[in-house]
Amino acid sequence: MKSEPPRLPLHTRYTRILFAIAIILLLAGCTSSPVPRAIGTVPKQSISVAQVQQQPDRFLKRQVRWGGTILRVRNRKQTTEIEVLSRPLGARGRPQEKEPGTGRFIALLAGFIDPAEYPEQRSLTVTGYPKRAETRPIGEYPYSYPVVAVEQLHLWPQPPPPRASYFHSDPWYHPWYYPWHHPWPYSRHYFRRPWYW
Repeated sequence: MKSEPPRLPLHTRYTRILFAIAIILLLAGCTSSPVPRAIGTVPKQSISVAQVQQQPDRFLKRQVRWGGTILRVRNRKQTTEIEVLSRPLGARGRPQEKEPGTGRFIALLAGFIDPAEYPEQRSLTVTGYPKRAETRPIGEYPYSYPVVAVEQLHLWPQPPPPRASYFHSDPWYHPWYYPWHHPWPYSRHYFRRPWYW
């Protein structure tokens, strides 16, 4: 009679499962769209939207790396304008969506860009050179838009929707211990009798 091979300890099996999950997640991350080098590299000199608004001629030959939230896409005869609400950039040049805006700018691209591929509220990062500053109205307010001739751009993937949480507002709540989700020591005031008693 053949003896059964010894079973692995429980913690060893869990370790192997977690390792396999980590490999799968790593491979899934590698398949995402790569970030262009110019987008992920921090420029030597940081130039803000406000600086170009105030002195556009001073920064005509200075490369900028700006990003933010897409507000509008306008198709012209030979170019496309993407109006962006600038936001601070985080890791790899991704706009920090929860940070407040730091001004508006126009990303100018040659040719036609389909607005459906660059929808509003998506995050975008561009590199390029300021060409000029144009005054356009926002409502009744005349606003100075820095216009950037785009060299590189990257449309960031939309973040996944938040997962449903199993946590309850009560810090002592546990879904599998409903009758006893009150702090120790139990008392008659805190104890709840289950329905099957």
